[in-house]
Amino acid sequence: MPTFASSTISFTENKEDMLTNVCLKGTEELYATPILQQTAFWSEVKTSLGVNTLAINFTAQRSDLFPKLVDQSYIQSDLLVVLQQIDRNHCVAYVPYGPEIEPTDEFQGMFLEELSESLRSVLPINCILIRYDLCWESYWAREKDHFDENGIWKGEPESHSQELRFNFNTHNWNFKKAYSNILPANTIYLDLTRDSETLLGRMKPKTRYNIRLAHRKGITVRSMGMEGMDIWYELYKETATRNHLLLNDIKYFRAVLDARADNTSSPADVSLLIAEYNGKPLAAMFLVITGNRGSYLYGASSSEHRNLMATYALQWEAILKSQQVGCTEYDMFGISPSPDPEHPLYGLYKFKSGFGGDIYHSLGCWDYPLDNKKYTLFRASELHSQGYHLS
Repeated sequence: MPTFASSTISFTENKEDMLTNVCLKGTEELYATPILQQTAFWSEVKTSLGVNTLAINFTAQRSDLFPKLVDQSYIQSDLLVVLQQIDRNHCVAYVPYGPEIEPTDEFQGMFLEELSESLRSVLPINCILIRYDLCWESYWAREKDHFDENGIWKGEPESHSQELRFNFNTHNWNFKKAYSNILPANTIYLDLTRDSETLLGRMKPKTRYNIRLAHRKGITVRSMGMEGMDIWYELYKETATRNHLLLNDIKYFRAVLDARADNTSSPADVSLLIAEYNGKPLAAMFLVITGNRGSYLYGASSSEHRNLMATYALQWEAILKSQQVGCTEYDMFGISPSPDPEHPLYGLYKFKSGFGGDIYHSLGCWDYPLDNKKYTLFRASELHSQGYHLS
């Protein structure tokens, strides 16, 4: 289960503020957060790739988000919005893993509706929708009847049923479940407050064995900067070809490794870790540290010497490195929702679940149309271009 740094929100007693008092600010002013995609660092990455971003402050009364509380103070928070052009004349406001504040279930739709209406005043006039890629926990991941007798999650109901529940308490019932998620909606979190022996003890025996095997066989892991980019990209191309994945340009990964936000409230520390055998690169990954969280962002591996279990040594080193710099949790970033061999992310489920940790299911992508007619056309066009992509 993820935890959020207390510095992400602040409390005031100013009762003159509106429920959602929205205003623009500089992206360098984005509050500290463990959510990588809501940081000033991520804004720098997107900006360097030619994408426009906005940082937006908002204010809400605490009792309106958590009605069981009698506290009348206000919560001030923010969100990073990525403006994605869909043609020459129109754009989409994409909110990756935001907003961070997660109200009580029955007030989530109402809160997000009021926030969305307030955002109209600060978004471009040609913006046709707001897409929230929510990291809020799925309602159906907390209900026993959505798990089978073996404790395996059966997933969410069909979209219409999801929309009925999400729009409960909203005025206009405008929210639509997107056809597909952009960022992974299912992940695994490891508790790094435990010592290394306890972490190893919580792993599946085969995973623990493979980590030790890799070390016995001489696998070493080193951290590299931009000088390791060509090594990374060769492994990445091999992985993409092997798994029939869309190949992203090397400039994207250069942007992630090169971006800096050190003089902001929400920086990130990025490491390119390379696992080698006798100097030959066998696996690589991007480790990103944001606040109290380490995240496994992108990974790649060679088809050679797979018996040496380099990917296990690589992941274990990333976990230890995160722990050494003070992280209290580690995000494995992306698995299939259940151990279904037919799912394209099943291999990641098998690999990552072996490291222990808690599976977390989020609500995924939800759309709030700002122009219903144009949104209907956009939604129809998306049927022909579904799938995960880097965002």
